[in-house]
Amino acid sequence: MNRYGVVMAGGGGTRFWPLSRQELPKQFLNLTGDDLMVNETIARLKPSLKSENLFIVTNVTQSGLMRQATEGVVLSDHILSEPASRNTAACIGYAAVEILKKYGDGIMGVFASDHYIRDVKGFNDTLRQAIQLAEETDNLITIGIRPTFPAVGYGYIKYDKTETDKDYHKVKEFVEKPDVMTARSYLKGGGFLWNSGMFVWRVSTILKYFERLLPDVYACLMEIEASLGTPQEQEVIDRVYPTIPKISIDYGIMERAKEVTVVESKFDWSDVGSWDALEALHEKDENGNVANREQILIDTQNCVVYAKSKLIATLGVEDLIIVEAEDAIMVCHKDKAQSVREIPDELKKQGKVEYL
Repeated sequence: MNRYGVVMAGGGGTRFWPLSRQELPKQFLNLTGDDLMVNETIARLKPSLKSENLFIVTNVTQSGLMRQATEGVVLSDHILSEPASRNTAACIGYAAVEILKKYGDGIMGVFASDHYIRDVKGFNDTLRQAIQLAEETDNLITIGIRPTFPAVGYGYIKYDKTETDKDYHKVKEFVEKPDVMTARSYLKGGGFLWNSGMFVWRVSTILKYFERLLPDVYACLMEIEASLGTPQEQEVIDRVYPTIPKISIDYGIMERAKEVTVVESKFDWSDVGSWDALEALHEKDENGNVANREQILIDTQNCVVYAKSKLIATLGVEDLIIVEAEDAIMVCHKDKAQSVREIPDELKKQGKVEYL
């Protein structure tokens, strides 16, 4: 059975402003010092999935840059361009009909373009197990991350913990981001995993779920599917895609499907959702600071310092995030890392689009 990988890479990454911009979002940043995040994702998949079976779904405004960034790594016609952002259900459905119509049924893995996983072997061990389960059943498979702290920024997966001899389980419930007390109870009681947003299933199976649970989305996908490979393909995509109802795959399908299995991860993981996540990507100094270059940090504790070109010097500060881009500097308390997206929102309100 064919095995396909789909990388979702259409997001804006506004929590990584000022480096992340509309034309250069987070997936195009080199935050680890090794490579662009999207290329690190692709490299991580190669032990389990053939390069010629990898696909990227991105926004039309980013597709040219994506082709440049992944040239020689992903086939150019495997980079699918969304003419409008319609959330993850549309993105995944578009990739599914493209694959089924042009390349045939098989196992389809779905991955974000901007996660960080250090243990590539452990990741592929988990992925192969998920693929095997998808080949053996018609279940929807998701990968859950073993929680290491009471995170309030992640969704959780509640699973049936009666089968203690297995590292995969029947999913009982998807739980939205909890408050800290609830997250602590999840950690203490067990039976919960972080929702990584990584999925594995048969292409034909996920489309059956679209037909049953998201018929309005499915109808749009079928109109697109009928045009694929014809001279009208692009015209139909441009016309139909912006009309697809906006809904996430989690809300639309995963939380409503009956046969869902979660595989426990065998690897470390960070969704690199905000600037404070750099603490997972880089070693801290003796004062708990993380810096991407040699900075001057005097009497400074627990700070994240990232400079594009200039030297950053700090004195007598703690728990700050300081980021320097070519045309802007951002300073915030670490407690506000998740709120950095409010800055692009304010810039938009003020009409300062040159900083977006």
